[in-house]
This record gives sequence, C-alpha cells and structure tokens, in this order.
Amino acid sequence: MAREETSTTTSTAVRGPAAEQPTRTATHAWTTRLLMIGIVLTALNLRPAITSLGALLKEVRDGLGMSGSVAGLLTSVPPLCFALFGVMAPRLARRFGPATVVCAGMLAITAGLLIRPYAGGTAGFLAASALALMGIAVSNVLMPVIVKRWFPDRVGSMTGLYSMALALGTASAAAITVPMTDALGGGWQTGLAVWAALAGAAVLPWIPFVRRREAAPAEERHARVPESSARDTAPVLRITRSRTAWALAVFFGLQATAAYITMGWMAQIFRDAGVSAGTAGLLLAVTMVMGVPLAFVIPRVATRLPHQGPIVLALGVCGLAGYAGLYLAPAGGAWAWAVLLGVSNCAFPLALTMVGMRARTGAGVAQLSAFAQSTGYLISIPGPLLVGVLYQHSGGWGLPIALMTGLMIPQMVVGVLAGRNRTVEDEAAR
Repeated sequence: MAREETSTTTSTAVRGPAAEQPTRTATHAWTTRLLMIGIVLTALNLRPAITSLGALLKEVRDGLGMSGSVAGLLTSVPPLCFALFGVMAPRLARRFGPATVVCAGMLAITAGLLIRPYAGGTAGFLAASALALMGIAVSNVLMPVIVKRWFPDRVGSMTGLYSMALALGTASAAAITVPMTDALGGGWQTGLAVWAALAGAAVLPWIPFVRRREAAPAEERHARVPESSARDTAPVLRITRSRTAWALAVFFGLQATAAYITMGWMAQIFRDAGVSAGTAGLLLAVTMVMGVPLAFVIPRVATRLPHQGPIVLALGVCGLAGYAGLYLAPAGGAWAWAVLLGVSNCAFPLALTMVGMRARTGAGVAQLSAFAQSTGYLISIPGPLLVGVLYQHSGGWGLPIALMTGLMIPQMVVGVLAGRNRTVEDEAAR
C-alpha cells in the first residue's frame, strides 16, 4: 500500500507540470497577442488628436475666433504637454505598472476628445486638448519601455509595428477628418469628437493587465528579472552625464519640431497656395501615410546597423528637398513635396528605435525615453508657435519655410551623434 501511494504521488508529481504546460503555453500566447493588439491600438491613437485638428484648423479658428498667433500657440500645446507629462511616466509606471498607466492614458484621450469640441471658448478647448495630450504623453514614453520589457528579442520589429500603426493613425485622421465632417453634417465639433471612439476601443486590451505589477508574463520570468524586482534594484542613472542622451534628446526635439509644424501648418500652406481644403487634407495624409511602410522598415534596418547616421542623413536630405519645393512651387509640385516631407518625418520611428538601442536594460530605456522625449518636446515648443507668428506678421510662408529648412541642419548633425554605437549606462558611469 505504501508503495502504491508513493507510486501514485510520484506519478502525479511527474505528470502535473507536463499537464500544466499546454495551459501555460496557451496563456502566454493569448497574453502576447493581447499585448500586441494593445500596442497597435494605442499607437493608432497617439496622433489623431493633433492631425484631425490640423485638417480643420481654419474652421476651428473661425469658430473660436482665434488669431494666427493663438493658433500657433494651439499647435505648440502638444509638445508642451508631452514635455510636462511625459517626465512623470517612469515614476507612474514604477508605482502602478506601465500597462495601468497606458490604460489610464487611453481613458484621458477618450475624455479629452469628447469634451474639447463642446467646451466653449478657446480656454476650454485648450484645457480639454491638454487632457487628451496628457494621455498621449505618458503612452509615448512607455511604449518603448513595454516593447523592451515584453519583447526584448524583437525590439526592431515591434518598434516597427508600433511606429507603423502610429503613422497609420496619423494619416487616417488627416485624410478622412474633412470628408467625415462633411458626411456628419459639416460641423467641426462632430468631426473632432468622433475620434474619441477609437480611443475608447484602445482602453479595452489593457484592462486585463491593470492589476498586474509584473513587467512580463509569468511564463517569461525564467528568462528575465520581474519588473517588481527591477524596480527595487535598478540604479538610477545620471542620465545628464551622457552625451548620447543629450544628442538623442536634441535630435528628438528637432524632429518633433518639424513634425508638429507639418501636422499643424502644412495643410494651411497648401490652402493658401490655392489648393482646396479636401485636397490639402489628402496631401497631409500622404505625408503621414509615408510613415506606414517606412516606420516598419526603418527600425528593422536601424537595428542591423552599428551606426544609424546614414539613415539620419538620408531622411534629412529628403526634408531639405521638400522644404525647397514648398518655397518654390507649393501647388505645382504639391504631391512630390508631400512625399518627401513624409519620408523626412520618419525620423520619429528612428528616434524611438535608437532609444531602445542606446540603453542595455529596461530601466535604462525607461529613463532614456523619459529624458529624451521630455527634453525633446521642450525643445520643440517654440517652433510651431514661431511659425504662426512669422506667418501672421510677414503675410506669407517664405520666412516660416526658411525656419524649417534651417532647423533641419542641426537635426542631421545631432542625429549622427546619437546614432553612434554606445550606451547611456557606460557614459553615465564615467
């Protein structure tokens, strides 16, 4: 009898883990798929709040009685919010977990997009926009962290997928906001508010992860340190000692300046050149949609190169050519300039990829991402505002385009420096 009990116990102990293995594998696969869906839906929502406004900026200005300078301030609100709120993301993630913070960010976007068209007056519009942009800011910072921690062996491909979805959301908002507004009755309020539905959908995939404090699924713990341990033991880097971190922050800031000027003002440039509102929206969409394939390709290529400087230079040359075309023949070669500027704007997925490559650990990526994005967005704040002021006082687009062209040169220089093969941990330790 004792032998039988021993045999039964031994047999159960042997069979138990084997029997549980398919369940664990299935749970891991389900978790991975849900995370990928969450990442894609989150990325889709990180720009429509901005590009939908760019497509309807004239109508919003008329409806709220904005001057050109105030409209320039409005286009500077996104980088300001990204700088102020993005720096809070690592601390919030350490306390509540990155998935919980991203879920809250999607809720903030949903609420802000629903409220802002009906807030009444410029002040209310700006306040509701800031709420949505707060959600975008924390998600901006935490997306590279989530990719690094959950998919450490697929940083390039997952960053590419995330960047491609971000570009698709950006382009879609630019392309269909005007026709969708017309289809819904012609009111700019409805045309802006409808994007809250997409943000609401992005909340759902993160709900199962809200109460989970681990950085990765339990099945992966044998391969990596749990987030709770990492949060307790990871040293805080003196990130400001790293030249690479500063180069990456300035590169991020200058590419963000170009991107927000493009999203906020390019449709207006084409409209002032005689292009119809619908076509101007399509041209902006072409600029944004160029990021869909390239945002997937560039990170994969960048992770295979020891130095990302050549990609930085190629993107910069496209930007210079696009700005020259906008100055010389804005309407005549509009589609070509839209394509060239779309290629140039792919400096954003390149910057995100370099954030993941310039740090060795998840904690390092979190600190570098917060520093580079917050500092970068602070740098980018004056650009769109200055464009609005120059446009209003000069009565044309010559000076604003000259400003955009001039900023592309230092962007190329610091991008080459940020692309060197080194890590912020090594530089900060020195």
